[in-house]
Amino acid sequence: MDAFKHSSIIDAVGNTPIIRLNRVTKDTESEIYVKLEYLNPGGSIKDRMGIYMAQKAVENGDLKPGGTIIECTSGNTGIGLALYANTHGFDCIFVMADKQSQEKIDALRAFGAKVVVCPTHVEPEDPRSYYSVAASLKSLPNSFHVNQYDNIYNAECHYMETGPEILRQTKGEFDVFMASVGTGGTVSGTGKYLKEHIPGLQVVGVDCKGSILKKYHETGDMSGAHGYLLEGIGEDFLPGNVHFDVIDEFVMVEDEESFHMTRALCQQEGIYAGGSCGAAVVGAIRYAQKLSEPKRILVILHDAGSKYASKVYNDQWMEENNFSLNRERDEKDRAILNIIQDNGKLVE
Repeated sequence: MDAFKHSSIIDAVGNTPIIRLNRVTKDTESEIYVKLEYLNPGGSIKDRMGIYMAQKAVENGDLKPGGTIIECTSGNTGIGLALYANTHGFDCIFVMADKQSQEKIDALRAFGAKVVVCPTHVEPEDPRSYYSVAASLKSLPNSFHVNQYDNIYNAECHYMETGPEILRQTKGEFDVFMASVGTGGTVSGTGKYLKEHIPGLQVVGVDCKGSILKKYHETGDMSGAHGYLLEGIGEDFLPGNVHFDVIDEFVMVEDEESFHMTRALCQQEGIYAGGSCGAAVVGAIRYAQKLSEPKRILVILHDAGSKYASKVYNDQWMEENNFSLNRERDEKDRAILNIIQDNGKLVE
């Protein structure tokens, strides 16, 4: 029956909505639209390429029946891979950096995956890094190391699926495509497809302070990487899936402004999204402000806010990391306090 057209959770991935931002962009002449990729079943755009890469591994004979999927992940790609693994009888081992949220670690374990946590602040080639540990685990019998950073099917997924979906939804009626950049698959694959079908389209990547991607794109210099708190955006090396020839320019953002925008998206637009989404919107507004005339900008919002409840959405975490909240009680808060008096507590 057509009413029951999804044969598994895999079929529910994609066709996420595009909406216009209103309140957080009120001082911006350009129209900024966002594609809500956090509404995918696993809570992020990485459902798309996680499933796609696993499917290709099976088709190519790299992932065999009863095998184990191995990957280093900030969390989201792991969940996408787990969706495929759990519906097709594979095991998973995921390696993560210790800066990732506990929610994402717990989610991967809930899917039945084994999770290995490694130190964040080491060089990529250090044997303790999550890249190196994941690569070493591929020696396990009947295992497949996905390597999303250099796996060609990462960008290909977005070229084959995400780009065409956006074109169908928008009829190509926008001027700029933007996304925060980590592995590079989303901006590269989607951007390439859209450029081929929308004359004059600009593709803009959002990078964060501490990453080398923007600097390398502009100067060819790979130095200067340092730590930052945003997850799933930026790198201290050059992933093969960052196709710099597709990306026209990068916009730089910082932790604090990105986290404040993430909270604003939730409180002013009803969009409960992750920190890299706040970064992407900050980048879009910054890009729009330098334009000589208003444009229509489409931004990818990668993942869900529920994965960061203990971090960006937690006042104590924000204050511990010296991100000012500058909160003042409004009249409604004072009215609530006057009513409840000693009979309850206002939980902020």
